[in-house]
Amino acid sequence: MTDWNYADAWEAVAETQPGAEAIVQGQRRVTWEEFDRRAEAVAGYLLDQGVSQQDKVALYLYNSPEYLESVFACFKIGLVPVNTNYRYEEDELTYLWVNADAVAVVFHGTFTEMVERVRPRTPLVTSWLWVDDGSGPCPEWALPYESVHGAGTARATAPWKRSGDDILMLYTGGTTGVPKGVMWRQDDLFARLNRAGARSYGDDGSPADVRRIVGAEGPGPTLLPACPLMHGTGSFTAFECLAEGGRVVLLEQRHYDPAELLRTVGDEQVNMVVIVGDPFARPLVATLDANPGSFDLSSLRAITSSGAMWSEEIKVGLLAHHGAMLLVDAFSSSEALGMGVSVSAAGFASHTAEFTLGPDVRVLDGDNHDVEPGSDVVGVLALGGRNPLGYYKDAEKSAATFRVVDGVRYSVPGDFAQIRADGSIRLLGRGSGCINTAGEKVYPEEVEEVLKTHVAVADAAVVGVPDLNYGEQIVAAVECYDEAPDAAELIDHVKAHLAHYKAPRHVRVVGSVGRSPSGKLDYGRHRSEAQAWLASDATS
Repeated sequence: MTDWNYADAWEAVAETQPGAEAIVQGQRRVTWEEFDRRAEAVAGYLLDQGVSQQDKVALYLYNSPEYLESVFACFKIGLVPVNTNYRYEEDELTYLWVNADAVAVVFHGTFTEMVERVRPRTPLVTSWLWVDDGSGPCPEWALPYESVHGAGTARATAPWKRSGDDILMLYTGGTTGVPKGVMWRQDDLFARLNRAGARSYGDDGSPADVRRIVGAEGPGPTLLPACPLMHGTGSFTAFECLAEGGRVVLLEQRHYDPAELLRTVGDEQVNMVVIVGDPFARPLVATLDANPGSFDLSSLRAITSSGAMWSEEIKVGLLAHHGAMLLVDAFSSSEALGMGVSVSAAGFASHTAEFTLGPDVRVLDGDNHDVEPGSDVVGVLALGGRNPLGYYKDAEKSAATFRVVDGVRYSVPGDFAQIRADGSIRLLGRGSGCINTAGEKVYPEEVEEVLKTHVAVADAAVVGVPDLNYGEQIVAAVECYDEAPDAAELIDHVKAHLAHYKAPRHVRVVGSVGRSPSGKLDYGRHRSEAQAWLASDATS
């Protein structure tokens, strides 16, 4: 059994190629030596604050070198980095940091006002590191991130040892809407990701193999994660790239700009781009179509996507502009990495939502029996092998998702599919009715409950309907007591309590949402009615 810890691997890279670039963002160039040294400084500061083994550190940051430095710092001294969705509102942030038992927060200055509101509600947090982004002064209750640097180069040594058992916690949405902390052993995550990497160290590898391979082959690939590092798609691919001695290139703008991405690919000679399905890929195609020959894509070997639908027509459009690359559509989730994959290349674009099963995947029927390929029976996907330990402080949901079948522990996030005769899968979606809008998970129940807190709303039903730009857009049906308020008022009401991406884009007023005697909603009917309503220009 291996004992991978990311700090060991990244330190091995830093020792082997100290002068090579590790992170680039615009004019900022962070070498591996600097990456290692700056992470040491943050680790030393956290130790000085009296942290304990496996304490949680929340990262409330946009994509930046500081994000990856803070992760590295946590790994060095056996702490647990906790991703924080920067779109969250006050209640959501409070829930996440309290649920995670965070003792420290690293945050961009632009979030100072929000942090001010959350601080009194998070008494366990005693350390606040403020990252200057030009948005204003550092508050008196926080410490400037840069002030911890330059104090020396000695290794930050914790009184406990780091190991492959150290946890990385990735918070993701839950079936009730509240975030859940997915607990990955670092050794399990490293092995899962490196197995599919460009430079695999083998199932029995060690940091010595990192030094040997990186020393012999030089710097690894250049990766551009166009999606946020706060999500697993962005962070996990960045972690693997760094483990291979590669370079992570981050976009400067905080809102997705396909033209900036394409310019950066050429300027930095990027080899791999990571996106989240059509919400990222469709604007890329539109920009390329509108500016033929304007962007240098010659260095690009692959675009990888996970987390949202990536349609066949968009893959064809991308390949028309650069046929020498591969388009890798990975079907994974925070709880289950490697459930399926499809690869498109020049002359062949894989069909939408069709994947080849991963080696550890089974499709199970309701009795936990394998679905026969080609039978058209709908089953649930179950992933064996290295998987998370469970959800932090939630034994009930852990037991429901991480099940033992035939003596083997599987991750079963709830993805339904059919398996074709050739072994490929046709993905049907989550049984929970989860809405995926621009790569963000939105659970209907959470939005419905907020809508029902409006004084005029008696009941609500929320669904996702197909949308070319976002994958799905959110549409709400509301049942009101008397006179219905304006749609804008209800949308603003949701935005006041939840992240803005969770708010409905459209609201339709109905006489009754039509709950069954057991209180259940017919989401299929609501989805069909919402699509017909939008198609009839009822919103104009």
